[in-house]
Amino acid sequence: MIRIAVANQKGGVGKTTSAINLATALAATRRRVLLIDLDPQGNASTGLGIGKAKRERSSYDILIGGTAVTDCVVPSGIPGLDIVPATVDLSGAEIELVELDARTHRLHAALERCDERWDILLIDCPPSLGLLTMNAMVAADCLLVPLQCEFFALEGLSQLLTTVERIRARFNPSLSILGVALTMYDRRNRLTDHVANDVRAVLGRVVFDTVIPRNVRLSEAPSHGVPALIYDHRCTGSEAYMALARELIGRLPPERIAA
Repeated sequence: MIRIAVANQKGGVGKTTSAINLATALAATRRRVLLIDLDPQGNASTGLGIGKAKRERSSYDILIGGTAVTDCVVPSGIPGLDIVPATVDLSGAEIELVELDARTHRLHAALERCDERWDILLIDCPPSLGLLTMNAMVAADCLLVPLQCEFFALEGLSQLLTTVERIRARFNPSLSILGVALTMYDRRNRLTDHVANDVRAVLGRVVFDTVIPRNVRLSEAPSHGVPALIYDHRCTGSEAYMALARELIGRLPPERIAA
């Protein structure tokens, strides 16, 4: 199972939107996909229509209680896509983890005990670089970074890259950056092009060719409890995420993701 952490410590960059729509697009390619919601806000769970009544067990139970991953999985209703939901309990996990042994490796240990029923795992991280995100990075094979096309996003990216290097040095030397996905791209805004060009100049081929446009359908879909690919698969946002999923698959080791 390929493990991909979807992370950016800056909020409002399209991280959760990217996680749920990429998960849906990957499932449409007949890969078996698991999405772990590691954000205390639980937006990925809500965006897939997982109500609070269905969240009896969550990612909190995995990290703090040592519950098996498979015991926390909830079917999303989308063929091939399952989710481990998040609850508000996760908001206190950062403090509770401090007191636990191997506090940065709790998710990694749980995934090591997990069976191989899924092909691809996506972990939706919170908008911070605390212990929850560290758990995701320690457990992951690679990192996907959604990056909003605005000036301050560049500052946040440099901090994230520094954190990745520290994780590599201390905990997970095999962690790699799968790619940076430019989100909320607005061709009418000249700054958007400047930021995109600057990111590509610095990171080169690490940046995905596909860009995710600003699209009202992407914003509307979560209120209906479905990904944009289900809400309106013909909108420009959905088409972009399908293209991004194809590009993502092309960067993964083919022997590990054969459909």
